[in-house]
Amino acid sequence: MGRQIRVRGVLLAVLLLAAGAGCSGPEGPGGPRSPGGGDAKPKPSASQAAPPAGAPAAGDVLPGMVTTAAARTQLAALKVAAVGTMAGYSRAKFTHWAEQGGKCDTRETVLRRDGIDVMQDGECRAVSGSWKSLYDGAVVTDAAKMDIDHVVPLAEGWRSGASGWDAARRKAFANDLTHPQLLAVTASSNRSKGDQSPDLWQPPDRSSWCQYGRAWTTVKSAYELTVTEPEKKMLTTMLDTCAS
Repeated sequence: MGRQIRVRGVLLAVLLLAAGAGCSGPEGPGGPRSPGGGDAKPKPSASQAAPPAGAPAAGDVLPGMVTTAAARTQLAALKVAAVGTMAGYSRAKFTHWAEQGGKCDTRETVLRRDGIDVMQDGECRAVSGSWKSLYDGAVVTDAAKMDIDHVVPLAEGWRSGASGWDAARRKAFANDLTHPQLLAVTASSNRSKGDQSPDLWQPPDRSSWCQYGRAWTTVKSAYELTVTEPEKKMLTTMLDTCAS
């Protein structure tokens, strides 16, 4: 009987030691721990993830916008030159719209970014939502009536420096989601603009001039494109409409 009691006591001691060792292991009683010593946090779900990069800042409808002061500095630094030739130009030399993943191309990506309550089908096409066009203030609920405008038109880019670019840089210019180069606007306002520079065409809604002038200047600065004297003068007028 005494021998059985001693054996049971030894087994109990071994079990207690094993339990204590388990509590001091790398995972501890609360599950996995981070290298820094704190409890590991679960990865965020899709609904908790941060919004995608490239979203416009508060007060602007375009991404990559700079302050009025920064735009003035950019404008002053742009090279002034005469209008370049259109020889050799073709829209096909500016590949668009590029694939952006998940069956979406650049057009559908901009429609989603610029709209409100945009719903897309399995092919990434916008099937519902609403869009307010910066140029004319119109509100549209049919995506088919919206164009994606190149703020600095492809032809304008060509005659102010893009004629000397390679195909990859032209594609980047035509599908730029980082700088304020692409904007969903009404088809009528986009086609009224055509490939004209600010001295020849201005958005009919004057309240948009500040954003338009900053966007145009920023894109030309980012791509080191030239401006004409009349273009620079009108851009200055547009920047003068900014509150600060």
